[in-house]
Amino acid sequence: VQLQASGGGLVQAGGSLRLSCADSGRTSNIYVMGWFRQAPGKEREFVAAISYSGATTYYGDSVKGRFAISRDNAKNTVYLQMNSLKPEDTAVYYCAAATKYGSRAATDFGSWGQGTQVTVSS
Repeated sequence: VQLQASGGGLVQAGGSLRLSCADSGRTSNIYVMGWFRQAPGKEREFVAAISYSGATTYYGDSVKGRFAISRDNAKNTVYLQMNSLKPEDTAVYYCAAATKYGSRAATDFGSWGQGTQVTVSS
């Protein structure tokens, strides 16, 4: 699994962005895939994760109802659609892979890709 996140940028509060996480190793379809974020001076925070098939998902409380995770295994890509963005969503967003479904702990995820910066202005 070799992950690279993209799609970040600067957006006004209330706006939307879609992040992508491409796996050049083409093996991520056998893993749970997740998104985390880290703001300056804060710990890495769980955002969302999706099962191998894409049939089930789970979210962090702070993004539930606003963000949606999806995956296209044929394209070896995972997406994070972010709507109704708030200034507190500002962070570097990372994607990662896990073998265990249901975990929200960063220590259960690996193969971290380079992050993509999301900045939400008020």
